Amino acid sequence: MISGLFKFSNKQQSVLKNATKLILQRRTFFNIVPNPSVGLTEDQKQFQSMALDFAQEKMRPYAEKWDKEEYFPREVMKEAAELGFGGIYVKEDVGGSGLSRLDASIIIEALASADVSTTAFISIHNMCAGLIDIYGTEEQRKKFLPSLVSMEKIASYCLTEPGSGSDAGSLSTKAVRDGDHFILNGSKAFISGGGDSEVYLVMVRTGVEKGPKGISCLLVEKDTPGLSFGKKEEKLGWNTQPTRALIFEDCRVPVGNLIGKEGQGFSIAMNALNGGRINIGACSLGGAQACLVAARDHVKVRKQFNQPLEHFQAVQFKMADMATKLHASRIMIRNAAAMLDAKDPSAHVYIAMAKLFACDECFKVTDDSLQLFGGYGYLKDYPVERYLRDLRVHRILEGSDAVMRLIISRELSKDDH
Repeated sequence: MISGLFKFSNKQQSVLKNATKLILQRRTFFNIVPNPSVGLTEDQKQFQSMALDFAQEKMRPYAEKWDKEEYFPREVMKEAAELGFGGIYVKEDVGGSGLSRLDASIIIEALASADVSTTAFISIHNMCAGLIDIYGTEEQRKKFLPSLVSMEKIASYCLTEPGSGSDAGSLSTKAVRDGDHFILNGSKAFISGGGDSEVYLVMVRTGVEKGPKGISCLLVEKDTPGLSFGKKEEKLGWNTQPTRALIFEDCRVPVGNLIGKEGQGFSIAMNALNGGRINIGACSLGGAQACLVAARDHVKVRKQFNQPLEHFQAVQFKMADMATKLHASRIMIRNAAAMLDAKDPSAHVYIAMAKLFACDECFKVTDDSLQLFGGYGYLKDYPVERYLRDLRVHRILEGSDAVMRLIISRELSKDDH
């Protein structure tokens, strides 16, 4: 695990010692404007390099194959967990790394530079583990977190339903108390890890009240009778992680699996999403950075009209705009993460701004990279099209662009600031 004083474990030291062959790739990643290590502490630079080295060695060489075969690389995620990436901001007493949300965004960005889809699932898993760490009882923490932090078991976040997406407060999955159990009936849609994860954090309606007040959070284990799964969805991107519906039919869940208090579920869900939005924004940063580097290298060697593309001012200006968008996105994501760490009461608004801006602009950077590749960018022989497919969904999940604008505009309409 990564401690607050940043003492490297044997596994972490081994990764750093074996990183020599990856130095050139790391230099390529950092030796470009904007440099993702600018403004970081020495500790942050070390685990950024460690995450990048892991991504380049364990993820990047296989990302194309995983995407094509829709392969879920659980064994690689376990290796990532050995470096402390399975519980980045989980407390150390249960094996977590005890790092900050800012630190997590740096690690996730570095991992996503190799494989956005797999990293996005790692970020969702971390969101779930962090949720249990914050709101769970000591008994729940000790029972569930050690195996989640090691990623021997993985977790999924279950909020969206077929009839409630952006309007999460209208969810209809019911949990009725029956002695020392809740009886669940309903369904969840678009669940990352659905059918593969061992642990599901499910938002359900336990109260008679309509809207957010009647929602609670239950931890449901995969082998619980009454829980089943829909077909594996076929998606544009995020193909290295399975997506399925969850179906609850008289599913009996122990009352002891209630996370937090009854009726606290909506607040728990929204607080978890604040961190999740930063993580998804960080995934967009990593993908866009990789595409910017690829485009930069391409325009240096690709010639038209007897000269490299980089000699054309139109290309130079395009690259300048891409770098500026990426740098601004990174500043906003890291500032929002720092505000969340500081428990700033207005953090959710700045997180919404950062998620909106970063996910939109990083997608544009990726699209512009593909454009600079010309027809080659449209081929699956080149990785840019995979990054573009994977980044597109970031503008929808963890709160769509429209929801982010709603959060921001509501704050703007308040009279007292």
